[in-house]
Amino acid sequence: MGKIAAWILSLLGALGLCSGCELGGGEANSGRMDPAQARVLDRPRGETVRVSGSTTLLPITLKAAEEYLKKFPGEIVTVSGTGSGEGVKSLIDGVVDLAAASRDLKPAEVERARARSVTLIGQVVARDGLAVIVHKDNPVRSLSQEQLRGIYVGTIKNWSQVGGENRVIVPINRDSSSGTFEMWVEKVLLGDKHRPDAQVQSSSGAVAYAVAGNRNAIGYVGLGFLDGQVAALTIDGVKVSLATVEDGSYPISRPLLMFSRSDASHSAQRFLRYLLGPEGQGLLAAEGFASAGE
Repeated sequence: MGKIAAWILSLLGALGLCSGCELGGGEANSGRMDPAQARVLDRPRGETVRVSGSTTLLPITLKAAEEYLKKFPGEIVTVSGTGSGEGVKSLIDGVVDLAAASRDLKPAEVERARARSVTLIGQVVARDGLAVIVHKDNPVRSLSQEQLRGIYVGTIKNWSQVGGENRVIVPINRDSSSGTFEMWVEKVLLGDKHRPDAQVQSSSGAVAYAVAGNRNAIGYVGLGFLDGQVAALTIDGVKVSLATVEDGSYPISRPLLMFSRSDASHSAQRFLRYLLGPEGQGLLAAEGFASAGE
């Protein structure tokens, strides 16, 4: 996490984009911005585009905002990683202009928007595979979906049960307000309850950091969070990669969306068009995400 934060701060300083970074503590669904989850990219004047939501989309949204401001230097872009649920809620309430989400809208969110006479428009901006990660020194390099499910529901508790060392498995989950967590429950746990002793982290970056520091841990993150500090497992014989996500062969993949309101400002619409255009899609690919496709 320190490496990510330092990269962002040095980047903002070098480009002169940050006239003040709002930093604060709190949980992912508190509405407050965490140092590892939020940065403000701005210029002295112009219309503000406020983006909030999925921490999976946070790194690529920050990168896109950086490049976007080079093209439109008079505008202001704020980006915060608060979790998909909080981002959608803030969009409905008019607190932000765009909500990043790693899942589709829930029925309760649709009803909340309808009650406020708000029309939400969702567009797929990228496709992502959930990489299952372990410590780089863990000898296990592949699991089946059934084994993975067993680890997270609690029927498999030791690495020796899946061909590894005699060590107790430490599963790490995302927080329950996260779209990543909901997708994991749907696609991996098949709706079953996860084991209650699993550790919980409030962002994808925090999951990667926790796994990198614990030889017995296992977790899941988006492709953009893979680095040399953790090892991604092969699932059902398929390696996670841009190619396997795009061709559909990797079993744990999902669309990543950006939601806007029907009355979105011109600047918000322009930033969204940038994300969906050739430059934005190129940035997404460079950060390890598959293109939005057709």
